[in-house]
Amino acid sequence: TDVAAGSYCYDAVQWAVANGITKGTDTTHFSPNAGCTRGQVVTFLWRAAGRPAPSGSVQQFSDVPKTNSYAYCYDAILWAVENGITKGTDATHFSPNATVTRAQFVTFLWRYAGEPAPKNMSCGFNDVDANAFYYKAVLWAVENGVTTGKTATQFAPGATCTRCEVAAFMFRAFSKGI
Repeated sequence: TDVAAGSYCYDAVQWAVANGITKGTDTTHFSPNAGCTRGQVVTFLWRAAGRPAPSGSVQQFSDVPKTNSYAYCYDAILWAVENGITKGTDATHFSPNATVTRAQFVTFLWRYAGEPAPKNMSCGFNDVDANAFYYKAVLWAVENGVTTGKTATQFAPGATCTRCEVAAFMFRAFSKGI
């Protein structure tokens, strides 16, 4: 009930729920403006990829124990690391409960897509530095219609990526066949 028909993320949320990528936060709410965690977005990508089994079974991150609290994202994180989608926040931590930024999530999508080289190396966002780890990911995302930014000149790389944004970015990327 909290995602209006016609909103920018309505079709994306419908797609994500229908395909088992995510559920609502309860039976009638999606909470579109709530932030997503790193554990959640990696799990969404893993589910969209068909829930592939990771080749390993032992987590390298001390903050992702194999317990009920992390059961939903345990295999997803193993898979994401094995496939170069993320390395964690350092060698021994994934930070599954930390909110994911727009820069981080676009980078996860770009890495999932195989790190394709952007055709245009010029960025129209004045808040995206050419030396940033996410520079090519943002260029790729804009080039492929995954995002247009928060405004015409601002990507807001450090802003929390909301549930609605995550669904929209994924829907657009997967619709393009990444």
